[in-house]
Amino acid sequence: MLRQFLTLPQARGVDLDSPDTTVLRRAIIREKPFLERLYREWYTTLRGAVPGGPGAVLELGSGAGFFKEHCPECITSEVFFVPHVDIVCDGCRLPFPDASLKCVVMTDVFHHIPRIRDFLAEADRCIAPGGTIAMIEPWVTPWSRFVWGRLHHEPFLPDATDWHFQEHGPLSGANGALPWMVLSRDVQQFRGILPNWNIDTLRPMMPLRYLLSGGVSLRCLVPQWSHSIWSLIESCLSPVMKHTALFAHIVLRKQSDRVDPL
Repeated sequence: MLRQFLTLPQARGVDLDSPDTTVLRRAIIREKPFLERLYREWYTTLRGAVPGGPGAVLELGSGAGFFKEHCPECITSEVFFVPHVDIVCDGCRLPFPDASLKCVVMTDVFHHIPRIRDFLAEADRCIAPGGTIAMIEPWVTPWSRFVWGRLHHEPFLPDATDWHFQEHGPLSGANGALPWMVLSRDVQQFRGILPNWNIDTLRPMMPLRYLLSGGVSLRCLVPQWSHSIWSLIESCLSPVMKHTALFAHIVLRKQSDRVDPL
């Protein structure tokens, strides 16, 4: 009963894998000032991870967001056609020449890729030396195990033995624990697959504000004016973030071919 009451009327009974739902979610983010501020904060953070110099910037899973407002030169993409995206493409089969990208950006996309090894291989092929993969993703902590495991509709399976998961659909298929599995639990396996990549940034963050915002399905639980207060509270939780974070800011960097002179 409580979840039914909190669910936004326009988000009830939607097909998660329909392009119309992605368009709807874009509108919901825009209509919820508290949530929109979170996304702007994320996009500012991700924009800061885009290297300078030549090469294209690709955003995967752009349909519901507006990262392009923070990075006008980026190529936006989605797995199906929706307005506001430049191309339709699959992250496991990127339509770009070798070493033509300088950055791939994602917001809540990595954990929806069922064949993550294929994506990593494609990213390694397409991203030039010195380039990055920058993302905001769910993370595994004692607090997130409760929130993502019990209060969220997406699968959250940190004990899964395999990175691969069943492909139910482009959005309904997921394992919210996948970023943590690949880059923390199984990090030695990741390094064996991509030995020429470093984990530049892995910062657990945001234990409260996304939950309080209601995300793209539920009503916001706090008034818009309280955003700065909750941001301050989260800052105070920094010493215990490894126990409380719901998300992580992650930047992977491909090693440069440049050799410094002796």
